[in-house]
Amino acid sequence: MRAAAIFGLGCSARNLRPFQTDKNVEWQIGLPSAPDQVDVIVVFGGDGTIHRHLSQLVKLKLPVLIVPTGSGNDFARALGLRRVRDSLAAWRRFCAGQDNAREIDLGVISPLADAGESLAPHGSARNSVLGTQSYFCSVAGLGLDAEVSRRANALPRWLRGHGGYALTLAPTILRFAPFPMKILKQDDAGDWITRTDQPTTLAAFANTATYGGGMKIAPHAKIDDGQLDVCVIRSIDPFKLVCAFPTVYFGRHLRIREVDYFQAPRLRVETETPLDIYADGEFVCRTPAEIGVRRGLLQVIVHPSQTGF
Repeated sequence: MRAAAIFGLGCSARNLRPFQTDKNVEWQIGLPSAPDQVDVIVVFGGDGTIHRHLSQLVKLKLPVLIVPTGSGNDFARALGLRRVRDSLAAWRRFCAGQDNAREIDLGVISPLADAGESLAPHGSARNSVLGTQSYFCSVAGLGLDAEVSRRANALPRWLRGHGGYALTLAPTILRFAPFPMKILKQDDAGDWITRTDQPTTLAAFANTATYGGGMKIAPHAKIDDGQLDVCVIRSIDPFKLVCAFPTVYFGRHLRIREVDYFQAPRLRVETETPLDIYADGEFVCRTPAEIGVRRGLLQVIVHPSQTGF
C-alpha cells in the first residue's frame, strides 16, 4: 500500500513514525498530484490544515485519515479521533483491511458576484451569479463567530491550542454590536424565501456538532445527513450572552429565547454591508454568499468504535 503524509504547522516526520511500523506501506511526503500515485492520505493537523487541503482532497477521491495535532480538532472529533492514539488505532484497522472508511458530507461556500458591494437593508441576491466555491469540513460562521476567529488566529499557536477561542470570545462579546442579516432558503418550487431577517449577533452553519475546540454549537448536526444545522443568535444582552457562554459546551444554549436552530441543505446569506465569513477557523469570503452541503464528498477513515455518526 502507498500512503502520503501531509504535515500541518508544528508537525514533522517525527509525528509520522508511530504510523510507519507496517513495512508493507510505502510513504511519500506531500499531496500527490494524481489519485493513482497513492492509496491513502494521512493529514497531521487541525481543522485549519484540513480546510486548506480540502479542494485537492475532494479531487483525489482517496481515503483520508486525520491525526488531531492542531489547535482546533473538531473535524477529527466528529470522526471519533480525539487523540493521536485514536488515529493510530484507526490506521491499523485500515491497514488490516477492515471496513472503517466512510463517506461524509462537506460544506460549501460560494460568494455571490456582488459580494464586494453593499446591499440595501432589504436587498436580494437571488439573481446573483455564484463565485468560486470553497469547501469546509466543520462549521462556517459570521458575526461574532468570525470576529472571534480573526482574533484567535492572531494568538500564539500554543495559546490557540489551549482554549484560545474561548479566551478571545469573552472580551469580544462585550464590544460586539448586532448586525442586520437575512437568511434565505429554497422552497419546494426552488424559489428563495426569507427564513430569518433580524438583527443578529452570530450565525453558524454546521456540518459537525462542535467547533472552537469542543463547543457544541450544533448539537444535532450529523456529518452524513445532507443537511447544515444552522444556529442563529439574535440580538441579545452582552452580559446575558457571557453568562450563557458555558452552556454552549453542552448544547444547552438552544434553550435560550434569542437562539434559533434549524436545518437546510442550502441557504443564502445577506447583510446590509459585506461581512467576513470564516469556516474551520479560516477566512473564506464576504457576504453575500451561498452556503450549502454536498453529500458523500469525502471518504474518511474513522475510529474503530464508530459504527455511524
